[in-house]
Amino acid sequence: MKDNWAAALLAALLAAALAYLRELLVPVLLLFAAMLTDYVTGMIRAWYTRTLCSRVGLRGIVRKLTCLFAVAVGVVVDWVLQAAWAKTGLGLEKSYFVGLTVTVWLILNECISVLENLADMGTPVPRFLRKLIERLRRSSGQDEA
Repeated sequence: MKDNWAAALLAALLAAALAYLRELLVPVLLLFAAMLTDYVTGMIRAWYTRTLCSRVGLRGIVRKLTCLFAVAVGVVVDWVLQAAWAKTGLGLEKSYFVGLTVTVWLILNECISVLENLADMGTPVPRFLRKLIERLRRSSGQDEA
């Protein structure tokens, strides 16, 4: 019974945030799904390549949390812009352009990471996607294994 208040508080906070941020609901849910898929495929790849390491897994979780903070920063920027427009008298409809842009960018990054994980396990990946992965690895300074 003592733990129920924490779960109820978390549920209420999430419900309030999702009600307020209606336009971002689907993109943020897609981001969560992409992050989960990336994490799972990364763990499977690490097991498959015999490089499973709890420290690397923890760093992946921390990285994903910082991505969520980036979305929150984008939403705050949107709020600031909306407040500035309201002060000028030029009412601007509630939009989440910066938050949405950050979210979509992160979804694309997670999808590319999933492709990298699959390619590292030997899954057939179309040639144009393999070239994209190789180009991204070179530009980010990652060594090819």
